[in-house]
Amino acid sequence: MGEVLFLAHRAPFPPDRGDRIRAYHVVRHLAARHRVHLVAFVDEAGEADHPDLTAMAASHTLVTRTKSRPRAAVEALASGRSVSVAAFADAAIARAVARVLAERPIDAVYVYSSAMAQYLPHGPRPRTVMDFCDVDSVKFGEYARAAGPAGRWLYAREERLLGAFDRGVAAGADASLFVSAAEAQLFRSIGGTGNIQVVENGIDTAFFDPVVAVEEVPAAEPLIVFTGQMDYAPNVAAVSWFANDVLPLIRARQPTASFAIVGRAPVAEVRALGERPGVTVTGEVADVRGWLKAASVAVAPLRIARGIQNKVLEAMAMARPVVATPGAAEGIDHAGTLCVADSEQAFAQAVSGLLSDPVRAVTLGRAARARVQARYGWSARLAGLDALLGLEDAGEWVRTG
Repeated sequence: MGEVLFLAHRAPFPPDRGDRIRAYHVVRHLAARHRVHLVAFVDEAGEADHPDLTAMAASHTLVTRTKSRPRAAVEALASGRSVSVAAFADAAIARAVARVLAERPIDAVYVYSSAMAQYLPHGPRPRTVMDFCDVDSVKFGEYARAAGPAGRWLYAREERLLGAFDRGVAAGADASLFVSAAEAQLFRSIGGTGNIQVVENGIDTAFFDPVVAVEEVPAAEPLIVFTGQMDYAPNVAAVSWFANDVLPLIRARQPTASFAIVGRAPVAEVRALGERPGVTVTGEVADVRGWLKAASVAVAPLRIARGIQNKVLEAMAMARPVVATPGAAEGIDHAGTLCVADSEQAFAQAVSGLLSDPVRAVTLGRAARARVQARYGWSARLAGLDALLGLEDAGEWVRTG
């Protein structure tokens, strides 16, 4: 039995969005074998009440994050740090980390999201694994190219400073993790060094299973579905592009086709799309599986995408045919079980082709589920974590209460 300090920019409960899902399964894997001490931010105080928290963590400190992005930007500009790092700088978290390291015989530290690496001790420290997931700094470079003059300067600054910070963290970590070989290679291409490893995302195929009974949703056929956090800029851009430029081409061929944007916190730009013919904006739903089960086709039209897209794996696990942009498909070893298209015309043609050929759509969806079952089970994806943390010989410890 080892003792692990787990630092996270967002507590992994409930596992209902991309960053939480990976963190949740990592914590669950580690907690089945070791004592996990969680120090993390929460977006809302109520998130601290999730039952899995006390069931899985030997101890926990959760701090509600109240710092606004404008305040973080001011602090970043004043201190010469990246906004991403300044946004997660908090004295309460620093005290909690220091307390755990002082009071517990910590064998290893797992850092989830590079902004949390600012809390690592500067002197001798336990074995440290840094889970970058993907190369966030490059994403800001992509934002810069699409922004106006002021935004371009800020995003370019963030790309430069966050990239330098991440490279420094990786150089000092015992291992740095990325969700795909493509992300790992991208990090190397911007000068990242150290022990760079790939630990892919997985999918809970027992939960995301089309035969499991879920509440039906009121949706007409044929239905095209996108799922995601709808205040996240790449998701907003994706559904805007699809609704404005792709859906009209599809509806020219299939006039009854509808598009559902499923996800919490839709911003005004997304809500406005719900006024368009054939477009539904659901807001937060209790269970996305009902919408995926009802979907004729699931789409991932992301123009900016990093790492492995959980939304794609979930749709594949639900045996839905998926059409994705190259960026959204990159990193997923799909073996041809999803359709990849880039331009408006190609994307519309791929979706329309599946809508007009239900037999092919069903066949592709079944192949997609079989692929994720064979390739993306969480237990297989996380099997090497204990060795990376230096805990392979620590034995197993199963919490009983």
